[in-house]
Amino acid sequence: MNNICILASQKSTIMTPFTAELLGTCFIIIIGQGVVANVLLPKTKGNGSGLMAITIAWAIAVFLGVSCTAAVSGAHLNPAITIALAVLGKFNWNLVPSYLLAQLLGAMIGALVVYIMYGKHYNEAENPDEILATFSTSAAIKSTFHSLFGEAVGTFILVMGVLLMTKSTNSLGALDALPVALLVLGIGLGLGGTTGYAINPARDLGPRMMHAILPIKNKGGSNWAYSWIPVVGPFVGAVLAALLFKVL
Repeated sequence: MNNICILASQKSTIMTPFTAELLGTCFIIIIGQGVVANVLLPKTKGNGSGLMAITIAWAIAVFLGVSCTAAVSGAHLNPAITIALAVLGKFNWNLVPSYLLAQLLGAMIGALVVYIMYGKHYNEAENPDEILATFSTSAAIKSTFHSLFGEAVGTFILVMGVLLMTKSTNSLGALDALPVALLVLGIGLGLGGTTGYAINPARDLGPRMMHAILPIKNKGGSNWAYSWIPVVGPFVGAVLAALLFKVL
């Protein structure tokens, strides 16, 4: 899969770092948000299949996104990763805005694709909270501190893990996407119970914006009061991981 994606990107004159980040993030959201919709929405084939289905699909989504974009953009696919690399001096700050925009747009497009695909099932849904949960994250038990702490810790582990695993002495080359995907799987299973482990500002903000925009039957509010936590928490965790990595 990785070789096919790299070959396609090498032959394309359209595949720029911007489009790679957009498409890679879009792929992640289509599969990741798609599995949540499959599990939560009524009358789907996967209704009620639970946490394991969700975490495994998100891990596969990350594997796909990273494999298909690493050769073109470095496969950030996450504003927290982009900021961490910039803090480390491994990424040009001038490129940060375009990467963040691509990631946000990719997440929004991915959310739109999932909404269209599961449109009939959204029409059957009556619980506004479950509808919102197919788009964005929320706290299982309301607590600003614990939610922020959870997002920061999860992202800290993600960023530190990625930085350590992709060091030249630890790199698996073309297979680097696999340990990253497994890391996301572990974070979801071990740390995802409190907030749903956004650990990626674009992953939460983009779909949340689409939830607010789209004419979804029976939807409620988009919980903007919570929306800053899966943005600020991951950025805090990412910067802390980058600063610690500098001294290791």
